[in-house]
Amino acid sequence: MDCRNCNNQLPENSDFCNLCGGKVIRNRLTFKNLFQHFTETFFNYDNKLLRTFIDLFKKPEEVIENYVSGVRKRYVNPVSFFGIILTINGLNVFLIQKFYKKYVDAAEFAKDIESANNELTQKFTALTSDISLEYASLFFSLLIPIAALISLIVFFNKKYNYTEHIILYLYSMSIYSILSVIFGQLTLLLVPKNYMYFGFVMVLFLCIYHCYIYIRLFKLSIAQLILKTLMFLVIGFTLYIGTAIVIVLVMLGTGYIELQDFIPKK
Repeated sequence: MDCRNCNNQLPENSDFCNLCGGKVIRNRLTFKNLFQHFTETFFNYDNKLLRTFIDLFKKPEEVIENYVSGVRKRYVNPVSFFGIILTINGLNVFLIQKFYKKYVDAAEFAKDIESANNELTQKFTALTSDISLEYASLFFSLLIPIAALISLIVFFNKKYNYTEHIILYLYSMSIYSILSVIFGQLTLLLVPKNYMYFGFVMVLFLCIYHCYIYIRLFKLSIAQLILKTLMFLVIGFTLYIGTAIVIVLVMLGTGYIELQDFIPKK
């Protein structure tokens, strides 16, 4: 008998290949064994996916440090983990666009804010809202290298290089995304009008969760955590303002907005 994954010759009674570790499949594919494989992959406590998810809450420093130090069998590698999340995000965006788009329209939300109730703000909000939803996975992916760069600057005196900071955020942003999708869909199902407020809550969770990781991974004191967090926020806010300026310039250049839109309405 040959292994169907690597063609290594195996004894007839083998359950796994002694060369590549692949499981020997003897039965034809049916809905029953497909369901069994699905449940073993996603719901078995001993599987790497569930263990990775749980330990990123219980001991995130172990998950990150294990991968960085070369231990690759205990947990799902960060690229695969993030790839799964992107797939889930794609389904999430599809459901939102299909059934709940009006509840995630930032322009509609901004109408209730007096200071934002002007033509320029409405145009800018509507454009960014549409783009952010349409290219959600792309923007979410771009956050990883940007956050890793800021983190490298903030934690310049720590042992991690840029690539290892990316590993940190591949794991942490995957956790954030999983929870955002699960609880976001529940919010849209039960109280859809509160979805924008749910987004603010998740941003707060994102900050707290990363502070938790920083403390455990970099062994920070409370004073050090506050200082590093402020540095991160200042650098991140500066990049955000720079990006907003570029977007406004592009909107002016394309004629989407005009200089007269900046003049307050009487």
